[in-house]
Amino acid sequence: MQQLTGRARRKRRIRKKVSGDPSRLRLSVFRSARHIYAQVIDDSTGNTVASASSLIEAKSNEGEASKMDRAKQVGAALAKACAAKGVEKVVFDRNGYMYHGRVRALADAAREAGLRF
Repeated sequence: MQQLTGRARRKRRIRKKVSGDPSRLRLSVFRSARHIYAQVIDDSTGNTVASASSLIEAKSNEGEASKMDRAKQVGAALAKACAAKGVEKVVFDRNGYMYHGRVRALADAAREAGLRF
């Protein structure tokens, strides 16, 4: 069996408990060194309903923003995209990352924009 890193173990443990169904879709977050990505997934069909990333949001904004600011923009953009698709309730999948820093900023911005966790 392959050795798993700490984040991979946490991710597997979280995904045992967290899954998205049609009533509450799953908001999954991926964080790299430079960017942050989020998508809302319906696990029953395996389809991505809405997505947003700091790559897309950074291109639409002029000037340099900090990584925290970009995470907040991604959370707000994702909530706006979900509202357009009629999604208002999600379950948060932090994907093995600590609920801290950019992950928390994204979640808080999505809540402020109207998404319910």
